[in-house]
Amino acid sequence: MVDLVISGDCVVTPHAIGPADVAIGGGRVVAVAERGSFPLPVGARRVDATGQIVMPGGIDPHTHCLWPVVVPDGTPTLTQGPSVVGRAALFGGTTTIIDFTRWTHGQTVQGAIEARMADWRADGCACDWALHTMVEGDLPPEVPAQLAEAIEAGHPTVKIFTTDITPSRKGRMVDFGDIWEVFQVLARKGGLGVIHAEDNDIVMHMYAKLFREGRAGFENMAEVHNTLSEDLSFRRVLRLAERVPGTALYMLHVSAADGVRAIREARARNQPAYGESLHQYMLYTSDDYKRPNGQMYHTYPSLKSQADQDELWRGAMDGTINCVATDELCCSLAVKTQGRRIDDTTGGNSGVEPRVAVMYSEMVGKRGFSLRQFVDAVSTNAARIMGMYPRKGAIAPGADADICILDPALRREVRAEAMHESDYSPWEGRQVDAWPAMTILRGKIVVEGDRWCGDDRGGQWVSRAIPEEIRAGAAL
Repeated sequence: MVDLVISGDCVVTPHAIGPADVAIGGGRVVAVAERGSFPLPVGARRVDATGQIVMPGGIDPHTHCLWPVVVPDGTPTLTQGPSVVGRAALFGGTTTIIDFTRWTHGQTVQGAIEARMADWRADGCACDWALHTMVEGDLPPEVPAQLAEAIEAGHPTVKIFTTDITPSRKGRMVDFGDIWEVFQVLARKGGLGVIHAEDNDIVMHMYAKLFREGRAGFENMAEVHNTLSEDLSFRRVLRLAERVPGTALYMLHVSAADGVRAIREARARNQPAYGESLHQYMLYTSDDYKRPNGQMYHTYPSLKSQADQDELWRGAMDGTINCVATDELCCSLAVKTQGRRIDDTTGGNSGVEPRVAVMYSEMVGKRGFSLRQFVDAVSTNAARIMGMYPRKGAIAPGADADICILDPALRREVRAEAMHESDYSPWEGRQVDAWPAMTILRGKIVVEGDRWCGDDRGGQWVSRAIPEEIRAGAAL
């Protein structure tokens, strides 16, 4: 039964962008028809989206809810949970987020996943969600087999660090022998490697050097988490994957031109390699560390130079950078800016709510990207790569009716006080060319204008499987 019809003159479907009626019933898209041709059933609502962009709901493939941080008094605590972040996501037109299960020693992978899912369900999430499985340190020999079970159970993405990131996080890095073993599991079971790639020798050498030279202020972060580190680590990981046929990789938070080039060259060899950048890297540089509260713009790895940023945009244009994520870490300004050194600055950002509007303005409004490229970057590509398509990331019959109606008439300045995440925003004062007028999750209007209409606990876990086309070569 159809209970909602959206009638628009700019509807983004997998096959066309133009006028259409989108009929919704039972939480799914029932039909996409010629505009004005779909009769409105008795009791159904028609939404007139004339002059607006009707697009699939955004998908943020990189968030960190309920994540451990240290607060100013030195007490370990957790960042805001999915109850806050999921609601903010929906206000910003994002309907699905992918977070992380952190496996640590003394657990089984399955036990870690069950505990993480229990925490999420206890906190509640307003939007739909999924989890990457993150492993770290020296992997016991039984872990690869446990990862195989997780892949078969609908958790097909495995996050791996090639660095400890900071000297205080010893034990985060996975050595290349263990990575090799995990890649064999990914290839055999159809998983996807989700890689935080930095060269640990270079990173730790630069920490020691800057401390020795008395230059430990966070404004020097780009010297530590530098472009050479990204170049060496990306190429080493990609080469290892190439030697394990069938291994597909998603390179997280690409920040440097060298990383873009490494992925581009791998894709030219038809290697199944995909790139993610963050809107911070694409719109801020290491010079922004020198601004007041410059820690606001940081996440790990570091912001880089203008030349690096320019190459990120070229990569987004030519398909090397497939997704724009946030590395969401929702905390207060006091926590975000508490660290003042290269080794204690808080990573992540409160950015899930403004992401869709900011990237529409920067991609379509300022840089000549097509509407299709924008929608791919903030929604469809993540659905395809992460194994949720066509259930997510598409306005098509049978898909979940996850829809963002983006309104170019709602131009505004981004203000933290008007949003729903934190007491600060790294995008404070930035002009955007549009804002979501309505967000629909599985057929239910959850945000209309500035009004919350959703269910704080209405989000569902999404089981995923990486499709063969993504694993077979450089798709997209």
